Amino acid sequence: MSKGVAHRLLQAAWLKPILFLVMLVVVWDLSIRVFKIPPYQVPKPQDVIITLYQEWPMLLKETWPTLNATVWGFLLAAAFGIPIAMLIAGSKTIESYVYPLLVFSQSIPKIAIAPLFVVWFGFGLFPKVLSAFMLGFFPVVVSAVQGFKSVEPDMMDLARAMEANRWQMFRMVALPHATPAIFAGLKVSITLAVVGAVVGEFVGSSEGLGVVLQRSIGNFELPTMFAALVILALIGVILFWIIDLIERFTIPWHASQRNDLVIAA
Repeated sequence: MSKGVAHRLLQAAWLKPILFLVMLVVVWDLSIRVFKIPPYQVPKPQDVIITLYQEWPMLLKETWPTLNATVWGFLLAAAFGIPIAMLIAGSKTIESYVYPLLVFSQSIPKIAIAPLFVVWFGFGLFPKVLSAFMLGFFPVVVSAVQGFKSVEPDMMDLARAMEANRWQMFRMVALPHATPAIFAGLKVSITLAVVGAVVGEFVGSSEGLGVVLQRSIGNFELPTMFAALVILALIGVILFWIIDLIERFTIPWHASQRNDLVIAA
């Protein structure tokens, strides 16, 4: 392998986090060996890898309910969050009534109200979707409101001077300007939706990775627990990457998508 090819591989964006992950696993293994941590407290990396291999059919089966609830909860958060953000940003009256209530609702621990979803809606998919929606909704609204309210007044005045109607002003000025902030909220939302789905599975479900976590903790099967955590982390990373990829295709003109962007010290 030539030096040029090796240099390009080392500079690849996907390789750097993998190398860092390998370093973390090595540190994890060395810490267990040096400090003699018992396996009932922290399992060895190789035990987790063996569990992933041996229990993969079961883990894959339990992944789909969690993934399903995560995606549906996120889609609901985006479908309701963005229009509500538009209303809040466009009306001082709506902002004064609705925004404080959103902040108040966010301060309530979701793990405390998740059992109510089971009481109201029973066991099944919907309580988990609702839990994922509750965690993913607020970041979408806050980021979208910030994006819509940060539109330059001069741009709106220019659109009015060109006799643009309200729909044209929204489509050509407000929405493109707010899109980067909206995607920032969606990225946060998708990772929180994973947490929300697991919370919903903790309080009322018979399937999913949350149930695997509960069962493995109760039986002190730490390798299985860590294997489930690894899959949950992968779900979050993959969904985050999908949103990031959509953002790159949607707003390639934005400064955040330029590969040669340099932040000066």
